[in-house]
Amino acid sequence: MKNYLLLLITSFVFVSASLAQNSQPKKIIADKIVAVVGDKVVLKSDIENSIIDMQRQNIEIPDNARCAMLEQAMGIKALVLQAQKDSLPVTDEEVETIIDNKVRGFVAQFGSKDELEKVAGKTIYQLKEDFREPIRDQELARAMRNKVVENVRITPKEVNEYFKKIPTDSLYLYESEVEISQIVMYPKAHRDAEEYAMEQLKGFKEQIESGKQDFASLASIYTMDPGSKETGGQYDVNRYSKELDPVWLGKAFTLKPGQVSNPFKTRFGYHIMQLVSRAGDDASVRHLLLIPQVTSFEMKEGTKKLDSIRDLLVAGKMDFGAAVARFSDDEQSKFTAGQITGRDGSTYVTIDQLDKDMVAMLKDLTVGQYSHPSEFMDERGKKGIRIAYLKTRTEPHRENLKDDYNRVAQRALEEKKNEVLEQWFNKKVNTYYILVDDDYKACPEMKKWLSGAPLKN
Repeated sequence: MKNYLLLLITSFVFVSASLAQNSQPKKIIADKIVAVVGDKVVLKSDIENSIIDMQRQNIEIPDNARCAMLEQAMGIKALVLQAQKDSLPVTDEEVETIIDNKVRGFVAQFGSKDELEKVAGKTIYQLKEDFREPIRDQELARAMRNKVVENVRITPKEVNEYFKKIPTDSLYLYESEVEISQIVMYPKAHRDAEEYAMEQLKGFKEQIESGKQDFASLASIYTMDPGSKETGGQYDVNRYSKELDPVWLGKAFTLKPGQVSNPFKTRFGYHIMQLVSRAGDDASVRHLLLIPQVTSFEMKEGTKKLDSIRDLLVAGKMDFGAAVARFSDDEQSKFTAGQITGRDGSTYVTIDQLDKDMVAMLKDLTVGQYSHPSEFMDERGKKGIRIAYLKTRTEPHRENLKDDYNRVAQRALEEKKNEVLEQWFNKKVNTYYILVDDDYKACPEMKKWLSGAPLKN
């Protein structure tokens, strides 16, 4: 169960599988209970949907996939039972937030809410209801696992012993990587530029309300939001989203269907918004973003300010983390001492994960140096200036303890946690009623579930 269980409770396989099934050619499959743990059941469709999802993601299907999936599912049920017994807290709000985030991800994947509903064969409301129980179980299982392993620690000796057991030809090969932090400044546009943007938006609002133009057409031409330009400025949102600007999100729920807002300001720029439709806490809106243009004068002033900050850093009169907290305008790295993280959340990033302007800045930097201020344009098309600090740089290499101790230690810790979790299961399994369908009793993974456990006949 070790790695399989960890994989399952940190993924969304059973939920996303329900969409995968609906996107496949329709087959008539008789569902049935294939396992019972306590009062929790595992259905044949749970297993088959998981296989379908793996196929959809081009994941290689192992020969024992169905046995392994059943073991995962039973492990989840056991963790959920114990979590309920221990009254571990998983709130409705937490579950709802996860559901909303996942639905938004599916909407983005399929292109629109309508397309998602077409593929799934269900409304968004019905999908959310389908997701609620498996997501709650997933979170309860995660909470229980965390409780079981919360006191597990790893020593340097254990890390060394773990590393020695890895065959040399199985050690990871790493590309050149860097650890880099940044201070970002977005110079503010002159008041005249802001007023011009506001006047443009007022004009757009008048054209829409008079019927001379429709919102989608104007947004497709003029919006400076690359994320919605191709969709006529449209977004599907939820009232409780934590990922969206609160001012922007709040505006979506003050409008009536068809109504166009007055121009308003957020940290991204100036907007107008139109409510397309609303159902409870979900809404579909269109917005048009204008970013007041920053002139060369404002950019030069920002560069001078960052130059003075760099002088303090070089002289050792200011800590980089303190400078980030005080001066940086980058919300993503402001509270991580400016650290740029990779796709997996690691502080080590490869060159291909950096934008081209940052790559150019690193060209002449050595470890421990601060770059001179450099202009750039972010993914939203907003002009900025930044200083980079190169903390470390590694050459391409095979994994070793000197350069990669933290990574090895993390894997060693996860292995130890999985061993502790396995021991916990071995103690707990004989306290549950267990039923396994005849088709799965021969699975090697079922041996520990069936040996010594009270059986339901």
